[in-house]
Amino acid sequence: MSDHNNPRPRSSLARMIVRGFGRWQRRKAMDQLQALDDRELWGIGLSRNDIPRAVEGLFQDK
Repeated sequence: MSDHNNPRPRSSLARMIVRGFGRWQRRKAMDQLQALDDRELWGIGLSRNDIPRAVEGLFQDK
C-alpha cells in the first residue's frame, strides 16, 4: 500500500533536493529584504537585525 498523502520525500536524493530548494528560497527572501532601504523595512515593521528571524519564520515547518 502506498501513501500518496505523505509530504516527506522517501529517497535521500529527493530529501537533498528539497533541502537545497528550501535554502535557495530562504536566501532569495533574505536578499530581497536586504535590498530594501531602511525606510522601506521600517514601513513593513522590520529592521535590518530582524531580517534573519523574519525569513526563518516564513519557512518554519508546521
